[in-house]
Amino acid sequence: MTSLIDVVFLLLMFFMLTSTFSRFAELELGTAGAASANASQSARAFLSLGPDTLRLGPDEISPDDLAPRLVAMRPDEGRLDVIVAPAGGVTAQRLADLLVLLRRVEGITVTVLEGS
Repeated sequence: MTSLIDVVFLLLMFFMLTSTFSRFAELELGTAGAASANASQSARAFLSLGPDTLRLGPDEISPDDLAPRLVAMRPDEGRLDVIVAPAGGVTAQRLADLLVLLRRVEGITVTVLEGS
């Protein structure tokens, strides 16, 4: 009986020391709230995310060109509302990659529409 307890404690120590509790990546998501009075005065950009394409308005763009185009669209004073509409067949990883790209751009607010 004593040796069984020793084995259990050894296994417990092994699993405690070899496991990790850190988070690899984290995306902050919030719920949509009521629109404010200044929302009608802010600029908006519509992003359409497909399985292999990315469109900013009617133009197809590459992910590398996304940040400079959004910075150019942002008004001097105020924020740019970016609306992301994922198409059918878009994976969660592709959407997460786009949200990571958008997080790097300052002065924008991102809203993700429900996928079809």
